Amino acid sequence: MALFNSSPFMNEDKFQNVLDAPMAVEGKMSVAGAVNKTVLLTGLLLITAAISYQMPNMIFLAGGGIIGFIVVLVAAFKPHLSKYLAPTYALCEGLFVGTISAMYAASFDGIVFNAFISTVGILAAMLFIYRSRIIEVTQRFRTGVVAATMAIALAYLVNFVLSLFGVSMPMMHQSGMFSILISVGVIVVATLNLLLDFDNIEKGAQHGAPKYMEWYSAMGLLITLVWLYLELLRLLSKIARDR
Repeated sequence: MALFNSSPFMNEDKFQNVLDAPMAVEGKMSVAGAVNKTVLLTGLLLITAAISYQMPNMIFLAGGGIIGFIVVLVAAFKPHLSKYLAPTYALCEGLFVGTISAMYAASFDGIVFNAFISTVGILAAMLFIYRSRIIEVTQRFRTGVVAATMAIALAYLVNFVLSLFGVSMPMMHQSGMFSILISVGVIVVATLNLLLDFDNIEKGAQHGAPKYMEWYSAMGLLITLVWLYLELLRLLSKIARDR
């Protein structure tokens, strides 16, 4: 059985590679350290999100999204640089998230608050479920969640490519029961990815991953939370339009 889960960002090979490498002088990863860094990164994201929410513009939207994506790619290949890359991601992604939130808020009253509270509530619920072992993160569970996540990523990619030619996928953007059910399904998958992130952090600490993996793991958890929040915004907007 694999030591770590196979989530797209924090996968088994990534953790196994750092475990096989010589231990850095900075010490070993701990759960408390990963939690503290997650809180710090979330704080950085909220700061820039608040700024861009008050002053939304396309530079924040495009620049934050593109730079954030590039930073994630670099971190995936250079996890030892996560100490610097993770805060950069949080700051850039905050600009993107804040602008997106302002766009939704302009059309749907109260949607941002509801999405934020729902994200926090889901995080707390999934942490309780994980700690209570109500859902066991088995190899079969990991495989299923990762397969579903990859399918969603492929759908996003196809939608993006089609949009370049002026073609859209109505089921991903328009309202209606079928579209709402698709959003619910995506949110369920994003929620289950939180369990994979928790498992990565716990297993990384148990098996003595290098200290810098605290930053890497915190970044992975933040990526999942941002994804979950954005999908909740999308779902709530569909429900509001369908009323």
